[in-house]
Amino acid sequence: MKDVTQLTEGWSLHHEGTLLPARVPGCVHTDLLTAGLIPDPYVDLAEPEVAWVGRKAWTYRRDLPAAEAAAGHHERTDLVFEGLDTAARITLDGRELGRTRNMHRTHRFDVTGLTGELRVAFDSAYDEAARVREVTGERPNVYPEPSQYIRKMACGFGWDWGPTLVTAGIWRPVRLEHWSTARLARVRPVVTVTDGAGRVEAHVDLERTGAGHRRPLGVRGSVTGVTASATVTGDSAVLVLDVPGPEVWWPRGYGEQPLYELGLTLFEQGDEERPLDSWRRRIGFRSVELDRSPDGHGTGFTLVVNGVRIFARGVNWIPDDVFPSRVTPARYRTRLRQAAEAGVDLVRIWGGGIYEDDAFYDVCDELGLMVWQDFLFACAAYPEEQPLRGEVEAEARDNVVRLMPHASLVLWNGNNENLWGFRDWDWEPGLRGDSWGEGYYLGLLPRIVAELDPTRPYTAGSPWSGSWDHHPNDPAHGTHHSWEVWNRRDYAEYRDSVPRFVAEFGWQAPPAMATLRRALPGQRLAPDSPGMLHHQRAEDGNGKLNRGVERHFALPEDDFDRWHYLTQVVQARAVAAGIEHWRSHWPVCAGTVVWQLNDCWPVSSWSAVDGDGRLKPLWHELRRVYADRLLTLQPEAGGATGAGTGAGAGTGAVLAVVNQSAEPWPAVVTLRRLRADGTVVAESVVEAPAGRRAVARVTVPGALVPEERSGKEFLVADADGLRAFLFPGPDKEFALPVPRYDVAVESAVVGGGGSLEVVVTAHTLVRDLLLQADRLGPGAVCDTGLRTLLPGERVRMRVRGAAQTGANAVRAALFCGEPA
Repeated sequence: MKDVTQLTEGWSLHHEGTLLPARVPGCVHTDLLTAGLIPDPYVDLAEPEVAWVGRKAWTYRRDLPAAEAAAGHHERTDLVFEGLDTAARITLDGRELGRTRNMHRTHRFDVTGLTGELRVAFDSAYDEAARVREVTGERPNVYPEPSQYIRKMACGFGWDWGPTLVTAGIWRPVRLEHWSTARLARVRPVVTVTDGAGRVEAHVDLERTGAGHRRPLGVRGSVTGVTASATVTGDSAVLVLDVPGPEVWWPRGYGEQPLYELGLTLFEQGDEERPLDSWRRRIGFRSVELDRSPDGHGTGFTLVVNGVRIFARGVNWIPDDVFPSRVTPARYRTRLRQAAEAGVDLVRIWGGGIYEDDAFYDVCDELGLMVWQDFLFACAAYPEEQPLRGEVEAEARDNVVRLMPHASLVLWNGNNENLWGFRDWDWEPGLRGDSWGEGYYLGLLPRIVAELDPTRPYTAGSPWSGSWDHHPNDPAHGTHHSWEVWNRRDYAEYRDSVPRFVAEFGWQAPPAMATLRRALPGQRLAPDSPGMLHHQRAEDGNGKLNRGVERHFALPEDDFDRWHYLTQVVQARAVAAGIEHWRSHWPVCAGTVVWQLNDCWPVSSWSAVDGDGRLKPLWHELRRVYADRLLTLQPEAGGATGAGTGAGAGTGAVLAVVNQSAEPWPAVVTLRRLRADGTVVAESVVEAPAGRRAVARVTVPGALVPEERSGKEFLVADADGLRAFLFPGPDKEFALPVPRYDVAVESAVVGGGGSLEVVVTAHTLVRDLLLQADRLGPGAVCDTGLRTLLPGERVRMRVRGAAQTGANAVRAALFCGEPA
């Protein structure tokens, strides 16, 4: 049987006479940080101080003694790098084994009989990109960095939410494999389920030694008690395992996630079988389709899993750290659990990052999180000439085969925004007919997916309308990215259209206060302070934040705490406005994918979970609007302020009862038209039954709709513990009373790891009450986000990890709406 030796210890890092211990997997930056030779680039303004690291050459060294390298009784020894970042020359005892130029591939070298010093010498990614650019010519990029010329994590060159930290290093595991006769070079399990019967077609490719060239071999497979075997006469075979009645894998909220271990063993046939190699993965039985049928609204984009049409409740995922080797399986699990607990059922791995570690997809398999996987192209024109084309093909083949066992993977996507960019971002004139990636997205990549992973759908890009017959970002056709609203408009204007599938949209807010305090220690915090501006990467980001606040509130002056709170409120409201509107139009709209779940460092961004892993109010709002059952009140017409319209203007409101559960919802809804002081002006009870996985829309009676922009009335809907509000006009025009409420700490455990329960009782209308628990202690977490209370109502909030337990401390951490 094959023997494996991990090569994680004994490495050193060399640069211009500097010698220091190296951690593998890792990167140059993290080794320099550990040695105290560079400041933490995530803290203060330190990032530019380490820019030189990405522009230098670095060499990793390690002795490979005979005792470790010896094949023993085996015929062959391979040196296997799962990830080299990026342009590297590998030598052993002075002999060149090979050169690499792709971070996203596995590289294998025959080192049989070789010992001595192993060196991995990395060129600067900038130098490698410059060499390629000389061959291919210039191509446009949204950012002033050369990410399109090198197969490397693009966002490491900087993005509108990320720092510029261009890494180098052995970023994934490295090992020696000792083997004889033959090994399993590639296994492709094509898993299907038809009419309740499961089938696994395991396509096996072998690599043989010279001595094993003609030896009779066999391969045996097993899954859930079913076994099969086949004789391998050449270098490939197909093993078929028919599984009667397997339990099917479902996305979360639709059923369970049963997983089965599929095992294959390669053996030498003869009087006595001799095992040579083995392969083990978990698989799930399920079918997935993408319905892109034309209809009266345009061209659909609906995921269908096991025959069930799904409204995808999604988030976009970026690398969780600019230094990806620091992301552990435990960290993946934490972040993905945060997604699942927010009601998310789809995670899109965005094309400017990486193909994540298998640990990521393992957790998605277990949690029922569907994965939309981008191929790694984003916001740039990519040359299709060599040497890039060969790397792109090899990278795609590597990763399609590596990831296809995962039941959670439901969609391959060719790129992020490049088809749109070609049409709208003035690329076409400058290209003058040069290649820019279209051949990858509409030719090479779909062919690879069809050949290797035929059970999964492929889409050429996001956004993409399905063909050049329509604008690439046409909301009526295929996927749509909605960025005009954040960039130029009020969030109410999300309600102006019903795209078929919203693959990106979002609104910014700064990170939690404790995250800012850690990242900017000792600084006076202000929206325009040097530290805050350095940790804001979006074009005119603070201007857009301020305009978003000003449309609804008086912009605070010299009150950072208030500004911080209001930006969080607007972020949560904006994303909720979009999701509530689009969910209410299912099945025309079949999904929303919020930009973005996570951050890679402490930064003002569109994330729901900040760079230190703390939950923003947006996360809690996602948990509400992504729940199986949602109650929402929508303006029927107009509504430019984002708060609704009144019957006096000849417009009205719609109650939408959104039911994504498997059971019907016989909703009986109480509608109340209230004054700002809580007095009931009118009340009615309406029946709005929603079928299973369906939406019921009911016109609100005119007598219940507040007068447009009256500033004194609002509408409330209640059903089965859920509530929706409709306020006419912006907050600054509403007669919000001075908030009065009591705060009580009903139970507490004193100490740094203590927990407490906070009860807030409202005596007036209290709008958007928020307990910022991290103000009680950096590890404190509250289970409740923004809450609006009517007079006499109370809310109970549980806080874990609070260092202080007194009511005064809690009150200081509470924020809510105030009169203009």
